[in-house]
Amino acid sequence: MFDPLRLHAEAIVIDTHADTPQRFVDEGWSFSDPVGEGMINLETARAGGLGAEFFAIWAEPVEWRGRFAYRTLQLIDGVYEQLRKQPTTMRLGLNPQDIRNAHRDGVFCGLLGLEGGHSIENDLGLLRLYHRLGVRYMTLTWSNTNEWADSSGDLDDPAIPHHRGLTAFGRDVVREMNRLGMMVDVSHVADTTFWDVLQTTHAPVIASHSSARALANSPRNLTDEQLRAVATNNGVVMVNFYPAFLSDRWHEAWAATKAEREPLYEAAARPYRERGVPVPYTAALGVDRAFYAANQSRLPLPNLKVLVDHIDHVAQVAGIDHVGLGSDFDGFSLLPQGIESAADLPKITVALAERGYTAEQLKKLLGGNLLRVFGEVQTEAAKES
Repeated sequence: MFDPLRLHAEAIVIDTHADTPQRFVDEGWSFSDPVGEGMINLETARAGGLGAEFFAIWAEPVEWRGRFAYRTLQLIDGVYEQLRKQPTTMRLGLNPQDIRNAHRDGVFCGLLGLEGGHSIENDLGLLRLYHRLGVRYMTLTWSNTNEWADSSGDLDDPAIPHHRGLTAFGRDVVREMNRLGMMVDVSHVADTTFWDVLQTTHAPVIASHSSARALANSPRNLTDEQLRAVATNNGVVMVNFYPAFLSDRWHEAWAATKAEREPLYEAAARPYRERGVPVPYTAALGVDRAFYAANQSRLPLPNLKVLVDHIDHVAQVAGIDHVGLGSDFDGFSLLPQGIESAADLPKITVALAERGYTAEQLKKLLGGNLLRVFGEVQTEAAKES
């Protein structure tokens, strides 16, 4: 019998989604600072054996309307500033070998993932520019439908014009990402968009932060049919830690408090509105954390077991070669019980080992599968050059 904690410490552990760049830019916070109310920093990454993180570059689509590219570049610069300030402890990753080399050298590897195709402002030139700056995946939509791809987040809004999937330009975006060697990310997209992507791409895709819809009925999660389709595509599904994507019970309980929380959000936003500046996402996160602290007796969070259930389900349905970790750290306010920060990632490995996962299977799940897909996407791109 192997020691799961030792295996975790030795494995290349990769997480494909953290919204931490907003902290860099909006709070003036450094990745070497204490984690504070966040979920990941250098200390917790080290403690949790996390070797590589894809930092999500997310231009909030309401606050930054009309300035998507500006905000995108601002956040990319925020990551580069962290790399400049911590040259001995952090380095940029552009390919799988960079991740392997950083792991060998004991250095944290930071990578860039663009969250939301609205950031390219309908311009393939901007897509290419982001790639030159180091972006190695793009989530085709966020919760907002853009001009060329439908999102799962606003399908019920009759005021939003939808496309029934990808437009012709949307298919061009996927093809250009294939040519560049940028991973196509299907998290957040509508089901129709998902199927259009798989009909268009000639490289494996990823779902950078999505869980299993069979266990929690959120449109942000993937159905079993979709999980099998990603496997057929040779892609990988990275499981999200967000409680609302793990538990219908939690989602319904939290949603039922919306009317209580709305005036709190408005109050938190007011100082920024008065100054005429975008409201940072951290304002809403702070409201959520304070509200939960005052009401946690009626809002029991799902626990670590529920998270592991989702990982196990994806592994069973899609196969062990097609599952990984996409935490969504710093993208929401509350983690499942038993996970307080990136430092607790080894608990997942221990729990999966207790369910019978082998050392080789765990190495794939913790990072090997993402490394394979990342490499295959870049190999496919090289064939076109």
